[in-house]
Amino acid sequence: MAAMHNESISNQEDGDQNWYTSWFDTPYYHILYKDRNYREAQIFMDNLTHYLNLPEKANVLDLACGKGRHSIYLNQLGYNVLGADLSENSIAEANKNSNETLHFKVHDMREPFEEKFDAIFNLFTSFGYFENDEDNLTTLKAIKESLSEYGFAVIDFMNVTQVIETLVPEETKTVDEIDFHIKRYVEDGHIFKEIDFEDKGRKYHFTEKVKALSLKDFQDLMDEAGIFLLDIFGDYKLKKFHKTESERLIMIFK
Repeated sequence: MAAMHNESISNQEDGDQNWYTSWFDTPYYHILYKDRNYREAQIFMDNLTHYLNLPEKANVLDLACGKGRHSIYLNQLGYNVLGADLSENSIAEANKNSNETLHFKVHDMREPFEEKFDAIFNLFTSFGYFENDEDNLTTLKAIKESLSEYGFAVIDFMNVTQVIETLVPEETKTVDEIDFHIKRYVEDGHIFKEIDFEDKGRKYHFTEKVKALSLKDFQDLMDEAGIFLLDIFGDYKLKKFHKTESERLIMIFK
């Protein structure tokens, strides 16, 4: 067993500075989350694009797109889509699906884009990862700067009140014969998820860390960024947001 510890791999080795760069770039991230409900995600995008009344062939940015599954679907709906993500491995995978109206690029969401978009989507809690809180404001400003004059942006975040109340402290998920041991807790205004597992004689340890941003936190950030919050929804069917009961915090702004 001692040899196994020498082979252990952890995203703590880089410090917590960029936990997401190492975890999102491993195949294990995609294995653990492969059972995500993509039909629900597609219904969400149908509802969202309908609500925003996006023009045909609108320019859409999928910010933090991962392997591009949602970018591909948005492209199938008839939009010109750019999927952007910090993970080079994810973008390399996504690029296999690119076409004349679907492109992917490695990009840091703190940086604005030169081109302007009719809609910018930041979906499935892909915000609040940064170690430095100031970066959350920088990201919002970058999103605002990347919108066209009549464009809208959408951030789909967890509803932290509901998440914290229903947090499962420990569980084991078995996917592809790998036992992922998961611990969840709240500390220093962040929601942590510790993930431990073994595969092919190696031990792995990864930590997910997301700032527990409430609606009030987002409102304060948006005020500072000069952003107008237009609407708030609580789930993927675009039902009204309820502070304690809603699963999601979906914000439409410009």
